[in-house]
Amino acid sequence: MQPSLFPASIPRQWTVSKLTFYIRKLLEENETLQDVWVVGEISNLSRPASGHVYFTLKDSSAALKCVMWKTSAARLNLPLRDGMEVEVHGKIGVYEVNGQYQLYADQIQSVGEGALYQEFMRLKAMLEAEGLFDPERKRPIPEFPQKIGIVTSATGAALRDMLNTLRRRLPLVEVILAPSPVQGIEAPPALVKAIQLLNYQLPDVIIIARGGGSIEDLWAFNDERVVRAVAGSQVPVICGVGHETDFTLCDFAADLRAPTPTAAAELATQITILDLRAAISSLQSRISTSTLNLVAEQKNILLSLTAQLRYSSPARRILSERQRVDELARRAYSSLVHRVQLQSTHVKGMQSRLEALSPLAVLSRGYAVVTRKDDGSVVSRVALASDVMKVRVSDGEFEVKKQ
Repeated sequence: MQPSLFPASIPRQWTVSKLTFYIRKLLEENETLQDVWVVGEISNLSRPASGHVYFTLKDSSAALKCVMWKTSAARLNLPLRDGMEVEVHGKIGVYEVNGQYQLYADQIQSVGEGALYQEFMRLKAMLEAEGLFDPERKRPIPEFPQKIGIVTSATGAALRDMLNTLRRRLPLVEVILAPSPVQGIEAPPALVKAIQLLNYQLPDVIIIARGGGSIEDLWAFNDERVVRAVAGSQVPVICGVGHETDFTLCDFAADLRAPTPTAAAELATQITILDLRAAISSLQSRISTSTLNLVAEQKNILLSLTAQLRYSSPARRILSERQRVDELARRAYSSLVHRVQLQSTHVKGMQSRLEALSPLAVLSRGYAVVTRKDDGSVVSRVALASDVMKVRVSDGEFEVKKQ
């Protein structure tokens, strides 16, 4: 006989603590509630520093608080996010402090994850064996694209985010939108058609993108047709599907994977308008410097040519020859003066010698010259004397008579 869950005597009045404890005991002793799988959508996801995980599991009519302790969360391989539809295993209990019942989770898996994951791995292995994911096939993304093609939903937030990013980073770029559904049965053929359409227009790079979602939401980007279209594109492809933790087969086939659509737009514009402005400013500075250097160099050349012209000009030759004439005249004058001085000195020497030999010099010492008055002959002896004679002394002459 199964024991009763109720006490033998139910008290007329309860304290809050006792009533909450009683309810907790009822739930935790119910075997059905201690081993349950609950399907719902995650919301209010929280990961505090303690390592525990808190979230709400909800559907269209109700919500259930959930807790996963750190030890169970550490074994969790599934990246959780708000809006994700999951299957959660655990047991029902009561958090007495708030008086609320909640699910203590120990396992979480995506809805239908097993079958989709197996198909994902099968396709990945097949396409990888064909070489579609080889790194050697990857092409570089142009640093400065002038035309960017985008494949995404025309009404999704991903398009707005990418356009805002492109407008902010490189407003000069031309954007070609090839709209396509990104979810559902009609998405794969539409995505293939959009990629092919852009290949006719030949932009510099193609971005294929959409926002995050469950594995089912992103499955169009695991479709073999879409993957082959990405791998066969003539134009380099950047794949920015989902959030950072989401991976699709298009990520492996694309030339470059971006963690988000916004990141895809950033990777497509490696050179931004700020880089262009800085490059233009640098070029302007280099042009200015080169121009000034060229002007200075040509000015030096012009000065050198002007100096050569002046050196070779007739006017300079005339001035130079005039200076040479002046120099020769100065030298001739100096030579003439020197010669005159030499001749003057020589004349003075001869004059001194003549004066030394001159009879007047003898006369000045007291001697006199006596000449006959009649014929002017010198009276050198008494016998030659005449009646009247002239006597010449140093300062003149006078007559004398013979007695």
